[in-house]
Amino acid sequence: MESTDKIRVLIADDEPGMRMILRKMIARVEGYELVGEAADGQELLDKFQALRPQVVFLDVDMPVMNGVACANRIQDEDPSCVLIFATAHEEYRSDAFAVYAFDYLLKPFRMERVTETLTRIRERQSAARQRPAGSMQPVQSRAKPSGRMMLKHRDGVTFINMADILLVQREERSTVIYTADGSCYFTSDTLAETEARLDPQVFFRSHRSYIINLNRIHDITPYGRWTYVVRLNGTERDALITQDKYEELERLFQ
Repeated sequence: MESTDKIRVLIADDEPGMRMILRKMIARVEGYELVGEAADGQELLDKFQALRPQVVFLDVDMPVMNGVACANRIQDEDPSCVLIFATAHEEYRSDAFAVYAFDYLLKPFRMERVTETLTRIRERQSAARQRPAGSMQPVQSRAKPSGRMMLKHRDGVTFINMADILLVQREERSTVIYTADGSCYFTSDTLAETEARLDPQVFFRSHRSYIINLNRIHDITPYGRWTYVVRLNGTERDALITQDKYEELERLFQ
């Protein structure tokens, strides 16, 4: 496998010995490339901005900024980034999953435990790359949205048809709208402001960083603990849905 195909990993821990252990573990798993290390929370955020890893291992108890606060910032920047907490603090588990962590490893952990987690991530990302854009019809179609939306941005305004919207996502501190023709539109509106302008019978806030078109759902599969991946017809982009929102979605389609 070429380096360009490898999954990029960043690790953050204030203990050099633990960074060494994680470094060795990651090197033994096929398909991964360690792109950087950080010793405190601010260094983690700086390196995340510079290196754009796909996976981040991070401790909870770090100088300058703790791991949960860092995870919140990373989620706001890139909700698709896979977060894995590696810590000695059991009591922060619920906080970690509140920011949609993929896994929570308690120190000391075994190599097999890390390998299992990394293998699941690799298999999920490989399946996402290989699948064609879906063309299935939804099991239960909902109302077709009508009307147009005016998007504000620094260059002026753009008008798009609401019926063409597949997915709305928060990324890079902007709100991005993806449409059926493959276009994407950036707006200065927040995700909440955009949600308020969409038809709630069709568009569903599945996650703090995603709004999905219910008519475009292809399938939903497990992602981590209490989180799932939503695949949408007409796009290779995935969304996330939390456990409570998944249960709400089930009730909508009953």
